[in-house]
Amino acid sequence: MWRALRIAVLLFILATVAQTAWLVRARVAEWQDTLRVVVYPVDADGSPATAEYITALDAGAFHPIETFLRDEAARYSLPLKRPVELRLGPRVVSLPPMPPRDVGPVGAITWSLRLRFWAWRNDRTDGPRPHVRLFVLYHDPARSVRVPHSIGLQKGLLGVVNAFASPSQQGPNNVVIAHELLHTFGATDKYDLATSRPVFPDGFADPARNPPYPQDAAELMAGRIPRSPTQAEMPASLEDTVIGAKTAREINWLR
Repeated sequence: MWRALRIAVLLFILATVAQTAWLVRARVAEWQDTLRVVVYPVDADGSPATAEYITALDAGAFHPIETFLRDEAARYSLPLKRPVELRLGPRVVSLPPMPPRDVGPVGAITWSLRLRFWAWRNDRTDGPRPHVRLFVLYHDPARSVRVPHSIGLQKGLLGVVNAFASPSQQGPNNVVIAHELLHTFGATDKYDLATSRPVFPDGFADPARNPPYPQDAAELMAGRIPRSPTQAEMPASLEDTVIGAKTAREINWLR
């Protein structure tokens, strides 16, 4: 009997959490109010350079993301002057659970639950609770030439972003952060998973351009600027990116 009671209580808690998450996602999709986004810096490698970078980090580093989303929202006539407000949260000292090598359904669900529990434990910020939580794992570029893949989850409204702990990389970092943020809003990738090259036409900033190459900007969810059928490069900053029509529909900016 006690076992059945514990299971019933657990199911009730899970149902309550699921209902709350659904209500928050529905509110996010309406774009009636400014969405609160908190960025939590995480030291990913224990490097002194990484620790120094995080210590010097301030909210101004992420203002270009706010500006970019404000300008793109205005381009799609969204009646909200400030779509998102980004705040810098306290440093997080623990690392999130790594994605499993086994990408089967059971492994993916288990990892997703562990990640959301980890995010809940580390969601410690002053002021109103955020709608979206982004945990940015910073890596010393002197130690890591490449960083692991970043993720953004619509279910849970959280992202884990891998970035470089260098002021010179703040522009590309913001591109990745904005990309994962839009995943939490429901946007999908617009690049070929096998080649990482943008997919035509939805992954092109200007798909009507004739000839289509070279493009001058990147579609944010494609992540790269197509220069030729076989070459694409990372944008230097959000000034070199746009939100395409399909992405705008996915995040409910365009109907």
